[in-house]
Amino acid sequence: MRTDVRLAELTTLRIGGPADRLIEVTTEQELIEAVRDADAAAEPVLLLSGGSNVVIGDEGFRGTVIKIATRGIRVDADACSGAMIHVAAGEDWDAVVQRAIAEEWSGLESMSGIPGLAGSTPVQNVGAYGHEVAETIASVRVWDRGQNAVRTIFAADCGFTYRSSRFKADPARYAVLDVAFQLPLGDLSAPIGYAELARVLDVKPGSRAPMTEVREAVLALRRSKGMVLDEADHDTWSAGSFFTNPILDVQADVPAGAPQWPQPDGRVKTSAAWLIEHAGVAKGFAIGNAAVSSKHTLALTNRGAASAKELLALASYVRTQVHQAFGITLINEPVLVNCSL
Repeated sequence: MRTDVRLAELTTLRIGGPADRLIEVTTEQELIEAVRDADAAAEPVLLLSGGSNVVIGDEGFRGTVIKIATRGIRVDADACSGAMIHVAAGEDWDAVVQRAIAEEWSGLESMSGIPGLAGSTPVQNVGAYGHEVAETIASVRVWDRGQNAVRTIFAADCGFTYRSSRFKADPARYAVLDVAFQLPLGDLSAPIGYAELARVLDVKPGSRAPMTEVREAVLALRRSKGMVLDEADHDTWSAGSFFTNPILDVQADVPAGAPQWPQPDGRVKTSAAWLIEHAGVAKGFAIGNAAVSSKHTLALTNRGAASAKELLALASYVRTQVHQAFGITLINEPVLVNCSL
């Protein structure tokens, strides 16, 4: 256990004040015991994964931060049912994707290059380029802090929606222990569901492509938008996309000229990046040391010495400009800890 740890060192934004205590857990039992002990002492707990989807306030966190570093992948595979891979919460997500491609387990390739750890993927229902982890997750094992017990929650009960889940809706209840993914066998990708990716691959939307080529194309697209971590590039010092794409009740609510994607429930999704750009917020616009990425308007970045206050002031400005221009309120994607927008 370490005390008075500066949390900025543990986040991709490099923003965040100190924590009273930091415990790094490397086994499932250590994770359970750390959470259980803190709960028994009525100690505030922050479960910290890869630090890639969080904004921590300048005052830090008054309590115990549990840094998840559990490892392990267990595989059951056969020609009929495909591969069932059980991934510990602390496994690096992109390394899991790389292994899946190498082993010819299909379905994760479009989520290449996403920073963070495997245990966070069901919480956020991580997705990119037309796919999300809800399509491949079979179950999630958790420590249920309400029941004081280990539970297995099957996909149908995970409450997956766009960039959300029951775990995100009730963050104080669950600590993810591992995630089981059910993946078909083969060297071809899942159907290409994103027009930009299909164009880069020179295939028709809905068709398949070699997984290795899909990964290379996805990584190239992400790098062009500053979405692959690079220590030397401040455009990558971000929490990824800061706002989710709005889902509007009816097509008539979508601004003229904006991209639109019909949803299964009859609503329509549109592009947050398009709204930001057409509300007059330019790439590179800054408030103090926080700036809109020069590569992609959905990323709000730390130019080297930004505070949470500056970053949230920038986020508030962007959200206000979009609301004034289109009457649409953007919703932040990162989790806000001891700060608000």
